[in-house]
Amino acid sequence: MATNTNSAKTTGYGDQSISSLKGADRVRKRPAVIFGSDGLEGCEHSYFEILSNAVDEAREGHGNIITTTLYKDKSIKVDDRGRGVPLGYNKKEEQWNWYLIYCELYAGGKYDNNGKSSAYEFSLGLNGLGACATQYSSEFMEVYSYDGSTERHISFKKGNPVTGELEERPLERREKRTGTVIHWRPDKDVFTDINIPVEHIREVLRRQAVVNAGISFVLLVEEDDKSFSEEKYFYENGISDYIRELVGDSAKTEPVLWHLETQGRDSDDRPEYRLISDFSFCISNTVSALEYYHNSSFLEHGGSPDRAVKSAFTFAIDKYLKANGKYNKNEAKITFADVADCLVYISSSFSTVTSYENQTKKAITNSFIYEAMNEFLRKNLEIFFTEHPIEADIMASQVLVNKRSRETAENTRIDIKKKLSGKVDNVINRVEKFVNCRSKDPNIRELYIVEGDSALGSCKMGRSAEFQAIIPVRGKTLNCLKADYDRIFKSDIIMDLLKVIGCGVEIKGKVKGNIVPFDLNALSWSKIIICTDADEDGFQIRTLLLTMFYRLLPTLIEEQRVFIAETPLFEITTKDKTYFAFDEFEKTDILKEIGNKKYTLQRSKGLGENDPDMMWETTMNPETRRLIAVTPTDPHKTEEIFDTLLGDNIAARKQFIATHGKEYMKDIDA
Repeated sequence: MATNTNSAKTTGYGDQSISSLKGADRVRKRPAVIFGSDGLEGCEHSYFEILSNAVDEAREGHGNIITTTLYKDKSIKVDDRGRGVPLGYNKKEEQWNWYLIYCELYAGGKYDNNGKSSAYEFSLGLNGLGACATQYSSEFMEVYSYDGSTERHISFKKGNPVTGELEERPLERREKRTGTVIHWRPDKDVFTDINIPVEHIREVLRRQAVVNAGISFVLLVEEDDKSFSEEKYFYENGISDYIRELVGDSAKTEPVLWHLETQGRDSDDRPEYRLISDFSFCISNTVSALEYYHNSSFLEHGGSPDRAVKSAFTFAIDKYLKANGKYNKNEAKITFADVADCLVYISSSFSTVTSYENQTKKAITNSFIYEAMNEFLRKNLEIFFTEHPIEADIMASQVLVNKRSRETAENTRIDIKKKLSGKVDNVINRVEKFVNCRSKDPNIRELYIVEGDSALGSCKMGRSAEFQAIIPVRGKTLNCLKADYDRIFKSDIIMDLLKVIGCGVEIKGKVKGNIVPFDLNALSWSKIIICTDADEDGFQIRTLLLTMFYRLLPTLIEEQRVFIAETPLFEITTKDKTYFAFDEFEKTDILKEIGNKKYTLQRSKGLGENDPDMMWETTMNPETRRLIAVTPTDPHKTEEIFDTLLGDNIAARKQFIATHGKEYMKDIDA
C-alpha cells in the first residue's frame, strides 16, 4: 500500500529519559486523569468535587443549607454549615491538615467509612482527590473554616500555598457560625474553558436536592449591576416528590416507593458492607425517565443499578405476559427498550463501600449492589403484580404496545432503506454534519473525509462547493480489523461514512441486519480523500480509516478511488509571498531560494486553524494540491502488514517490533 514516510530526529531513550510529575503539576499538566477532561466538562467536575464535601457534611446532619455563588469573573464559592474542614496540625501525620487536604492527593477523612468509628458513613467523596485536585487546578483558592468560635483561613495560588501559614482569628458574637467556605477560580492555564454555564449548576443542585431530602441548595448568581439573583432547590420528601413532578398528570399508574436495607460483599475475600436504597417508579405513555443516584452522585452511565433495573423489569414483565397469555402465537419476547419507553424510574442508593468506574463517579461497578437490587426488584415486582392486578395489566399492555409499535416502525424503516439504497442524496443529506456539493456528476464529485468539526469549517470555506463534499469524523474510528461485524455496524461514525460513500459493503459470511451489498456502480464519487493533521493523532486516524476501507471496501482501493491529502509541515512567509514546505528537504530548498530575504518560519497549524485560501491552495485545489493514491501494490504483503500491526496477531506484532524497531529508531536519529 503506497504511503509517504518521513523520519524526524529525536534524542536517545534511556534511564535518564524517565521523569515524574510532582506537586501541583500532577494535576495541572494532566487534568483529564482526575476530572475526565481538560475542557469544560472537567472544569464542571472540579466544582462538583467541592460541592460533594459540603453534601457529605449535610448528610451526616451537620447543616441543612448549602449555597453556591457564581461570580462574573468566573470564580465560584461554596458555603456549607457543617463542622468546618479541619485545617490545624495533625500529630498522627506530623503535618498540617490544610496541607494534607489541599496539597496532598489521596489524603482525607473518608477512607474508613465502612468502619464503626468513621465520621462519614455514606460518603460522596471517597478518594481523597477532589479538594486537592481542584486546588491544584485553580488560579486561586481561599479556604475558610468555622468551628463556632474561630475562623481559620489559608490561601493558595496556582496550586501552591501563598504563605504556608494558617491564619486564625476569633469570631465576634454577630459572626458566630460553623461550616466551610471555599472561594476559587478554575485556571484557564489548566482547563481550555472555565465558563461553567449557570444551567449546569442549576441541574447539579436540583439533582442533589432530589436525593438529599430536607436539604436546601441555594444558588446566587452575580448580575451586571453587582447584585445577586437567588434560586432555591428543595425536595422535602426526596425522590417521591421528584417523580410526581416529572410525570405530572400523565401517570397511568400511581408511583410506588420501595425501600431496601441489606448488607453483603462483592466477593468472598472482600469486606461486608451496608446498602440502603429507595426505588420509585410509575408508568406513563408520554414521559419516560431512568435516573440512578448513588451516595448522592448522579450516575449518568448507571453501572450496577442500571444493569439490575434492565434485568429485573424485563424478566418480571415477560414472566407476567407469558403467565397471562398476553403474547400472540410465536411472538418475540419484549426487550427493555419496550419497558423504558413508558417507565419513569428513580433510584437513590447509598453504600459504605463503593466502586466507582472512575473519579468522575458516573457509574458504579459493585457486583453485590447489582445482585441485591436485581433480586429485590424481581421479587417486589412479582408481589406488586399479584396485589395490584389493574396496575399490572396497564403496565403489561403498555409495554406490549411499545414493542409492537417498535417492530412495525423497524419494518417500515427497513422497507424505506431498501427503496432508497440506490438514491444516494436522499440518504446522505440526512447524515449529521455532512456537507454535500452541487454537482451530480460522479465523474467529478470528490468526498473529503476530514478530522473533526474545526477542520470541517476550514475545508467548507476553502473548497469548491461545485464538486467537493465534506464529512468530518469525530475522533478515532473503530479498528475495523479487530472488531466483529456486529460491533462495526453499531458504530455511528462507521455507518455515517458508509452511508455517504453510498456503494454498500463487501462482507464475508452472514451479518445481522439489513446491510446493503457492495455495488461499485452505485459509487457517486470520483475520489475519496482522507485529510487529517500532520501529527500523531492525524496519522492514527488516517490509519484507522484505511483499515476501514481495507476491511469493508477493498475494491475502492483496487480501483484507485481512495487518496490521502498531503498537508504542509511548514509555512515560510516573506514580504511578497508565502511558501509551503511539505518536508524538511523542501524547507531547505525554499530557504535557499529566498536567499537573504527576511522571512518567518513556523510549523503549519492544524487543519482547523488554516484560513480558507491556504486550505484551497495546499489541500483542495486540483492544480496545486498533493494527493497520494492508496493502491494494493502487493495484496498478500498488505494483508500481512495489516494483520501484524492492527490485527489480533500479537505474537507477530511483538516479533515485528523486536526485529524492525531499531530500523525506525535509526531513521529517526539519522
